[in-house]
Amino acid sequence: MSDNEDFETVFGGLAVGEPDDATIVEDNPTVDDTTDTTDDILAPDIEQDIEVVTEEDALGVHEAAPTEEAEDDPWTRPGSWYVVHTQSGYEKKVTANLHARIQSMNMEDQIFEVVIPMEEVVEFKNGKKQNVQRKVFPGYILVRCNMTDESWYCIRNTPGVTGFVGQSDRGQKPTPLGRRDVRNFLSVKGGITGEQTARAKPKLDFEEGESVRVKEGPFADFLGTIAEINADHMKLKVLVNIFGRETLVEMDFSQVAKL
Repeated sequence: MSDNEDFETVFGGLAVGEPDDATIVEDNPTVDDTTDTTDDILAPDIEQDIEVVTEEDALGVHEAAPTEEAEDDPWTRPGSWYVVHTQSGYEKKVTANLHARIQSMNMEDQIFEVVIPMEEVVEFKNGKKQNVQRKVFPGYILVRCNMTDESWYCIRNTPGVTGFVGQSDRGQKPTPLGRRDVRNFLSVKGGITGEQTARAKPKLDFEEGESVRVKEGPFADFLGTIAEINADHMKLKVLVNIFGRETLVEMDFSQVAKL
C-alpha cells in the first residue's frame, strides 16, 4: 500500500488537498436554507442531554454538612490545670476571693477559670431519695491558667489558699494535671467518644446490722435488721420477724427508715 493509500485509509478517504468539508457535504443530507439552521435543529436535543450542575459540583467542592456542636473538652482549653489546696470548708469563699483578685489585678489574660469539682450523688435520708451535689475533693479547687510568676503570686496569695499541689520546693513551679486527670475531674460536655451522662453515685445512709422500720409494702410497720446492702441496685436485704420467724426480705432503700 502506498503512502497516499495509508493516509486516505486513516482519515476516511479524505483526499489530500481537498476542502475539509467536501466529504461532510457529500455524506450528510442537504439542508434547506429556508428551514431552521443546523444549530437550531440540534439545540433541543442538546439541551435535553445537558445536565445542569453548579460550580461546586463541577469542581467537586461541597459544603460540609452541619455537624453537632463540638464537644467542650476542658483539656483543649487554653492554659493548664493546677490543683490548689484551700482551707477545708472554704472552697466557695476562696473561689470568690480569687475571682476578685483576678479582676483587681487584671489577670484575666493569664488566669482563665476556677472550678470546684462537683459530682451528683443520690442520698437516702429517712427513707427518701434525693439528688444532691457534693464536692469531689473537699479542700481543693482547680485553676486553669498560664503559670507565670504573676499568676502564681495572684493565686498563692489569695486568702484561704494554702498552696499548690505538686510544688515540693520553694520557687519551683507546680506540676499541671495530665489529660486523664483533667477529664476525670471535670466532666466533658458531649463526651469524648459520644454522649456521656453523669452517673449518680448512691451515698449510703444505712449500715449492715442497723435496725430499721419498714415504711410500706406488705410488711409495713415491721421492724427489721439490715443484713445486706446492694448499692448498685439500691436494694437492701432486711431480716424481718414474721410470726416469730426471721425472714430475709429484699426491699428498696426508700421502703425503710432508720429508727
